[in-house]
Amino acid sequence: MRETEFCTIKNTTKGKLPSLPFVSMKNAVLGEKYELSVGFLTAKQQKEINQRYRNIDKTTNILSFPLSKKSGEITFDLAKVKKDAPLFDMSYPRFLKYLFIHGLLHLKGYDHSAIMEGQEKKYMKMFS
Repeated sequence: MRETEFCTIKNTTKGKLPSLPFVSMKNAVLGEKYELSVGFLTAKQQKEINQRYRNIDKTTNILSFPLSKKSGEITFDLAKVKKDAPLFDMSYPRFLKYLFIHGLLHLKGYDHSAIMEGQEKKYMKMFS
């Protein structure tokens, strides 16, 4: 587990995480004082959360949960991220970075739109 005062990252899978600047990306999008928990889960764990909170009985690559204006949680199914990356014509590390930025923007209050896509491109370029 990697941890700073405002960001906790927990990997419950057996897989190794790509080396990405998770804390720097979080700080750029949400600010240094935003409290973020990031969980890398098994497909079963992610499916259970998706079922419980969204009533969808399958796993998904990412889920974002705002807990308050200053805190939130993002969970990933890394196996699903790896499987889905080619569908978006991206490598696994690049797709994980894209999804993390996508999740951060949801926590910031963005909904799927051209504006959100513009922000995703901006941050992808910033962290390329």
